[in-house]
Amino acid sequence: MRLLLGLMWCLHFLPLPLLGRLGEFLGHILYWVLPSRRHITLTNLRLCFPELTAEERKVISKQHFRAYTRSILERGILWWSSEQRIRKLIQFDSSVTLNLTAADPVIFLCPHFVSLDVAGIGIVLNMPLHSICSIYSKQKNVAFDEALKKGRNRFGSTCIFPRAAGLRPIIRAMRKGYAFFMLPDMDFGLKDAEFIPFFGVPAATLTAPARIAATTNAKVIPVIATLLPNYQGWHIALHAAWQNFPGDDVLAATRYMNTFLEEQIRLTPAEYLWSHRRFKTRPDGEADLYEISR
Repeated sequence: MRLLLGLMWCLHFLPLPLLGRLGEFLGHILYWVLPSRRHITLTNLRLCFPELTAEERKVISKQHFRAYTRSILERGILWWSSEQRIRKLIQFDSSVTLNLTAADPVIFLCPHFVSLDVAGIGIVLNMPLHSICSIYSKQKNVAFDEALKKGRNRFGSTCIFPRAAGLRPIIRAMRKGYAFFMLPDMDFGLKDAEFIPFFGVPAATLTAPARIAATTNAKVIPVIATLLPNYQGWHIALHAAWQNFPGDDVLAATRYMNTFLEEQIRLTPAEYLWSHRRFKTRPDGEADLYEISR
């Protein structure tokens, strides 16, 4: 892993068009040499897009591997390039957040598109009134774990809490003026989650966005980071804060969240993290959706 990090550091000096093309080339290779991840990706696409043909889903899966691998190499720019270079590569749509102040409780809701690290860095650089707190899953590799934490916190405005600490540190930080940068769409089992349809398939979905918003009276602002065409950089779209969210029904609010995510994913389907086992946790009696038939 240290060798990979060293390679990423060397490559981050390359112009983005060259680095992006290199990442896509490596992604094309990884599509064929990582059969388990290919299977997970194709299974997710089959479940979520049954209206597409198998060939159409295969095209998206290949595009996903290229985009995901590209995003990994491009993290080198986020972790080690100058702030000036990063700013030039980010097209930031901040029109809906200009009225925010440091006193406003905010949840930036950022689903797992491949460029989500761009969203975090972009918010820190462009929202000076807000320090950011987030929940962090410890990585298995120590070297990569340290690089990831340093990279996400390199501009000094991020407070990261371990997932095992629960939500209390987040709520305390929000009450001190931190905005919560939240990733709402991973399968962590049924703790603090409910089975909510995601593309029509029951998925263990965190109810924390609705519960934290209710507890802190926070505005929930979705953030979507995507790749700009022609290797020009990244686009960060901040959507208008959800009105009357969560209301008095946490489950209804969580369904609303998943419906919004589906709409955004359909706009750039290859850039969503399909290689994650989104439907790993199943209702009682249901079979493993990722089991390979023999």
